[in-house]
Amino acid sequence: MTQHLEPPSAAGRIIAIVNQKGGVGKTTTAINLGTALAARAQRVLIVDLDPQGNASTGLGIDPEARARTTYDVLCGATPMAAAIQSSGHERLDIAPATVDLSGVDVEMVDDPDRARRLRAALRAPEAAADLAAYDFVLIDCPPSLNLLTVNAMTAADSVMVPLQCEFFALEGLTQLLGTIRRVQRGLNPGLRIHGIVLTMFDRRNRLSAQVEEDVRATLGEVVYQTVIPRNVRLSEAPSHALPALVYDRDCAGSRAYRTLATEVLSRDGVTLAA
Repeated sequence: MTQHLEPPSAAGRIIAIVNQKGGVGKTTTAINLGTALAARAQRVLIVDLDPQGNASTGLGIDPEARARTTYDVLCGATPMAAAIQSSGHERLDIAPATVDLSGVDVEMVDDPDRARRLRAALRAPEAAADLAAYDFVLIDCPPSLNLLTVNAMTAADSVMVPLQCEFFALEGLTQLLGTIRRVQRGLNPGLRIHGIVLTMFDRRNRLSAQVEEDVRATLGEVVYQTVIPRNVRLSEAPSHALPALVYDRDCAGSRAYRTLATEVLSRDGVTLAA
């Protein structure tokens, strides 16, 4: 994999946060980027599409409070608007998830439109009025390239890839990029790569710097300038059911996500009042 990906241009604002590897910071990015965008006067919806429901838990949505979920949306039992809940943080809402999502692959195996379920829910004419209020929709995907992730990429305008700063960072990325291209060819021709964000960067470790250098040399301008550091406060925040930007707004991780939000807004051509 030696080619440079085409740099992203201004696109729509439904962003699927994708990596088939677990523990790379997808949910952390969804929660904290969403919070940082909301702090910049953007209205944000997080769509939790992971059966583990970590984005929902990390925003304080108790399992018993998840009466209507993204599973119900994909099954056609409820419209997206009915599944949306307030996160308790200004301008930040969430459509929560439960473990029921883990059965979607099997339940929908005979449905020819199974890969377009989320797209239909987000883009249905009857959903337009409710969802038009959001400046950004961030879809937190599971750690696999299964039907849920394909649904997310089919529904999205662009893809954001969190990439951990470790020795095998580029392994698996070829497979992910191949899946993105197949979705572009067969399901969503307008899908773009919004950017790749390097996560868990450790400045004390020379390997992190080498990985960053290799990734930038390989992938070019598609890699965000912002790098998310390895940070204890980022790891602690979910146990308090809070975004890190609320738990400790001045920690290194919070500062990085605020910077990433500025970069995301810039790539999408959003100009904010001074």
